[in-house]
Amino acid sequence: MSYFTPRRKMIRNAVIAVIAVAMCLGLILLTPAQSYRTRDNKKENTMTQTSAKQIFEVKAADKDAIRPFRAHISDADVADMKRRLAATRWPDKEPVADASQGAQLANLQELVRYWATDYDWRKGEAKLNAFPQFMTTIDGVDIHFIHVRSKHPNAMPLIITHGWPGSVFEQIKLIGPLADPTRYGGNAEDAFDVVVPSLPGFGFSGRPTDTGWGLERIGNAWAVLMQRLGYTHYVAQGGDWGAGVVEAMGRQAPSGLRGIHTNFPAVITAEVGAALGGDKAALAAMSEKERVAVRDLGAYVGGGGLSYLTMMGARPQAVGYGLTDSPAGLAGWMLVHSGFTKWSYGKDPNQSPTRDDVLDNFSLYWLTNTAASSARIYWENRGTNLTSAGDQKSAEVKVPVAVTLFPDEILRAQEPWVRRAFPNVIYFHEVDRGGHFAMWEHPELFASELRAAFKSLR
Repeated sequence: MSYFTPRRKMIRNAVIAVIAVAMCLGLILLTPAQSYRTRDNKKENTMTQTSAKQIFEVKAADKDAIRPFRAHISDADVADMKRRLAATRWPDKEPVADASQGAQLANLQELVRYWATDYDWRKGEAKLNAFPQFMTTIDGVDIHFIHVRSKHPNAMPLIITHGWPGSVFEQIKLIGPLADPTRYGGNAEDAFDVVVPSLPGFGFSGRPTDTGWGLERIGNAWAVLMQRLGYTHYVAQGGDWGAGVVEAMGRQAPSGLRGIHTNFPAVITAEVGAALGGDKAALAAMSEKERVAVRDLGAYVGGGGLSYLTMMGARPQAVGYGLTDSPAGLAGWMLVHSGFTKWSYGKDPNQSPTRDDVLDNFSLYWLTNTAASSARIYWENRGTNLTSAGDQKSAEVKVPVAVTLFPDEILRAQEPWVRRAFPNVIYFHEVDRGGHFAMWEHPELFASELRAAFKSLR
């Protein structure tokens, strides 16, 4: 016997007809807020689907909608990653005794074996889903972001931007100390509301289909995001490409931006550049500490440390084919980055990031198929040096600037360089540990730096 009586059938049919007409007129938007397309874009991951209530609430005309998001990759895609890892075709062993030719074969084989057999993506996924996540469309691209409001009153809004080969996984250990400082030795008045977006083309954010997504455009998008979240004032932090983004924001000086903090500032002025080029007068004018920083940076660049940058800046699509086809190849490419120079591949259980932390990050790139789209940020900003004060127009930054120097960073930005490059430096501090992934390595130390850096702007 049918569940529907004739009267109920009439009502049901009438409702279906109304919905169909509304959809044809564009009045109802079937939003992908809680779903994510798999790599082939032909099937959908089994995420929690948009409810009927949400369908009616999110209108096509509401282009500024902020939609709840929950990460979930299909079992089929996770299994495919594991299968590819197990089937990796390996090159012969490097003929040198160090990593000067790239990730060493034995280390990478051990990491890939663990990735294929013992690593659990669902635990990494749970780390993301422990925080409120959202999607919103800005300038035609879906932007994924974590947004945690502090329980403490008068918390300062803060937007944090990652770089490559990082992701929002870099920041998740930092969120707690920032949003709830009383649990980590801070004071309630030090609290932040924390916004952590995925760069366009990275992770769960949309992949731009047009060109022009350079630092300025991303900076504009972040200002829109903070305004959309209702913040009338806020501060911004960034390292790596995130440093370029927040410096662009500092030049744009959008309404509400009170200041920026960076651990990778654009401080290579003409004087520093001359010293890097071996100019004896420029070197003589520097302190011994500055000369050591120049020497180490020159050795890193001269030794091919930025070779990955050259290729991605010139031919990101070519790079993308291999990285999209082989997760082991993707890992080998990313481990060239200087941020991993002192990483022991998980052999030290007390080291942060852990082996699982790093594989969460690599898996995110693989499972979202963003190896090529993320590499395009280098192409979009080709011809400009992220550390050059001239290229990044540091002198035009209009808002207060705070800088923390971490000793294992490839560019150890010395205080005189910072003060010459930026017109309004309100904070400079050199800490005793940490490198390019400092917030991943030492989240509580990084949080204490941000509390101190922005204290005068509250």
